[in-house]
Amino acid sequence: MPAQVRLEIVEQPPALRAHQGDHHFTLSPLWLRERTRSRDQLEPMTQQRLFDSHALDPDLAIASLESGCHDDVHIAFSDGHQETFQLDALAADIQGHSHFPSATPWDARIDHQGLRFDWRQILADDAAFHQSLDAYLRYGYIVLHDVPTDPERILEVGAKYGYVKETNFGRYFEVYSRPTGNDLAYRSVALGPHTDNPYRHPVPGIQLLHCLVNETSGGLSTLVDSLQVLATLQHEMPEGYQLLKQTPVRFRFLDAGTELVTHRSMIQTDAEGRPTGVHYSPRLDSLPLLDACDTRLFHQARKRLGELFLDPDFEFRFRLGAGELMMFDNSRVLHGRTRYNPDEGHRHLQGCYLDTDGPRERYASLLKDAHTAQEVV
Repeated sequence: MPAQVRLEIVEQPPALRAHQGDHHFTLSPLWLRERTRSRDQLEPMTQQRLFDSHALDPDLAIASLESGCHDDVHIAFSDGHQETFQLDALAADIQGHSHFPSATPWDARIDHQGLRFDWRQILADDAAFHQSLDAYLRYGYIVLHDVPTDPERILEVGAKYGYVKETNFGRYFEVYSRPTGNDLAYRSVALGPHTDNPYRHPVPGIQLLHCLVNETSGGLSTLVDSLQVLATLQHEMPEGYQLLKQTPVRFRFLDAGTELVTHRSMIQTDAEGRPTGVHYSPRLDSLPLLDACDTRLFHQARKRLGELFLDPDFEFRFRLGAGELMMFDNSRVLHGRTRYNPDEGHRHLQGCYLDTDGPRERYASLLKDAHTAQEVV
């Protein structure tokens, strides 16, 4: 967890100094001016600026600075604007506090029962819905039970958690054994851990799989958290990890009517370079063109990555039964399936994709609703 931020008012020359652990720095007048809360500068409902911050004078300065009586500071800027800032609000902005739960890596020992939720309760109770969203944002997947098995119910669930993304497979797709299907998912063969559609831009953020019928003894669903696996790979093979992180790979999908190709690295990161997931599908990728030494290292790293994804210490296996639906972060949590025998009986799932930001939007809306209710009371 980052060290707490403390702000110091400096009178001459006028400035605000920030102290965060052993790190000390002066806040830029441009940074401060952009954070104005004045009603003539910021529209209160949308919180959007009424001025163009990109047009500010690069040489903007603090003309004067005066400490207030309520943990605030009054600043006059060289462009004539004056603003009173709450020091705790500025410190929180620097700290980067988020209301969203942090991702919690997991392995095969995860308490799966704690990530199962009753769909009927979610529909009836915002508290239950909030708990399911919190679990999803932390662990990257949840399983809903007692979801009716009538066709297209998956679209109702998808709309509850976000926005359904239509692809060349349609708004939703049918997963059952059929020899003419345009993807190996439509066979009864085993599918190793993978991310869906790494050839698409953007990659679908979230996947839902709803079981309508499962009369087979095989076809177990598998999930594995890439965050936990990547931490192990980085420890074991730091140079190979960096190569997978920074080297674009070609992913390609081809059928009778469609060809989709894109290039992206196998390890997905945020703006600060921290891993958030992977783009991984041995059925669809190609080795990048590197020199012989780097090609060998790249292959060793991806080989080890695949071994870790299949390691029973990381992989969680379970049977998805009729009326159960699993929702997972398509880049963070890899999914797969063991082989099954279609002669045993019918196995039919429906799937769809959601944009990544849906659950976060729903989570934030529930927090705002709860805050508004508290204010009313």
